Amino acid sequence: MKKLVSLVLAVCMAVGLAGCGAASGSSSSAASSASQASSSQSEAVSSAAPSEPAAEKTDFVIAGMKGPTTMGMVKLMSDAEAGTTRHNYQVDMYATAQEILPLMVKGEIDVAMLPANVASNLYNQTEGKVQVAAINTLGVLYVVETGDTIHSVADLKGKTIYSTGKNNTPEYTLNYILSQNGIDPATDVTIEYKSEATEVTAMLAEAGEGAVAVLPQPYVTIASTQNENLRVALDLTEEWDKVNAESTLVTGVLVVNSDFAKENEAAFAEFLEDYEASIEYVNANVAEAAELVANYGIVPKAPVAEKALPACNIVYIAGEEMKADLQGYLQVLYDQNPDSVGGALPGDDFYYGA
Repeated sequence: MKKLVSLVLAVCMAVGLAGCGAASGSSSSAASSASQASSSQSEAVSSAAPSEPAAEKTDFVIAGMKGPTTMGMVKLMSDAEAGTTRHNYQVDMYATAQEILPLMVKGEIDVAMLPANVASNLYNQTEGKVQVAAINTLGVLYVVETGDTIHSVADLKGKTIYSTGKNNTPEYTLNYILSQNGIDPATDVTIEYKSEATEVTAMLAEAGEGAVAVLPQPYVTIASTQNENLRVALDLTEEWDKVNAESTLVTGVLVVNSDFAKENEAAFAEFLEDYEASIEYVNANVAEAAELVANYGIVPKAPVAEKALPACNIVYIAGEEMKADLQGYLQVLYDQNPDSVGGALPGDDFYYGA
């Protein structure tokens, strides 16, 4: 019980951007219209041919958050509801990671999509009982402004910047990029942190011309539909790459209960094939995927989802590349605040299949 309480407290500080959005948890089965939308798509995802002999049909309990980290799963969710998948995939969505983590600790969830630093916290708190199997979302943070003055990180010097994520991924990311560009976050800029992205959006409207903020997708797109003077000035994923070639900015990952992965190795391998195929479908069929994203309540409206999807950096990165990218990212967070990753960097056993 002490570990569980410690875990929840750590996560309250560590939860990142992956769950933008958010009503309380709801099962994917509630979105019955998603299957109808999926059936009208150009063609179903073609899962890779199962190995011989095929794995025994397995039940998967999967948790996602209402944000970019779950967008790549929507085609697989739709196919599972239609009964066309080779395993039984039950996907339940939650507003925050705090709702998911106790269930993961108790073994009631097999697979989850979580912020990268939260996954590291979970690994440390459970003494290695979870592993990360894939990166599913790269950076979703953008600098936006109501004006046309920010064209490089250097242009942020002397500015007031509104942001979410105090003591969390947005703060660590912004501070790292500023400092790597010779800007002291404590003295060269004024950063005002708000509890929610909607507050930042409101501040942009109130501040008027010249206001600057850091926002995640899909809030960048939502805010742009509400404020025609808003422009995307900088992609913080690109800015991270400019100053750190050894890693990349990572938002979300797919984690698995270590015991479940070991006991269902063949079935889990097939799930990863199906999941990768779903992500490929979402990236290749943006309009159709946007309908599913809206049907599952991840983004309120399909047109907004369609605009946001290409900027959400949805990917499937596994194996050694995953390990290299994620290790470098977690190292940056650890160097700023060890508690952001659970007090220690994960061991090699954290990286499934690497």
